[in-house]
Amino acid sequence: MAKKFRLKAEDIKPLATGHGGCIASDMITCQGRPVGFMYREKPDHDLDSGWRFMAGLEDQDYMDDADNHGIYDVNTIANCDPTIIPLLDSPEGSVFERTPGARDLRPVTDWEPPED
Repeated sequence: MAKKFRLKAEDIKPLATGHGGCIASDMITCQGRPVGFMYREKPDHDLDSGWRFMAGLEDQDYMDDADNHGIYDVNTIANCDPTIIPLLDSPEGSVFERTPGARDLRPVTDWEPPED
């Protein structure tokens, strides 16, 4: 079944170009939820930014299903949620979350990205 994205391709503007690819949850790209959790790990390849974006509501079963996320240009996710843009130049190992009711994401210091 084809995914139904919240934004149409023609509606995506150049807000955060040149950052490369990322992985994002369908809760952001299809359901239109804001980014609630984001982290940057070592990139998997030259086109990968290392950024991983989730709404923060995904449970482990959801995340374990590859059909629930995809690979996108970071600019696409910035169009879904522009509040991520000021954080995109953060180094590998950076982690941010949005607390309930907050507009902006805040740094997290007590979480480690999963190991491969």
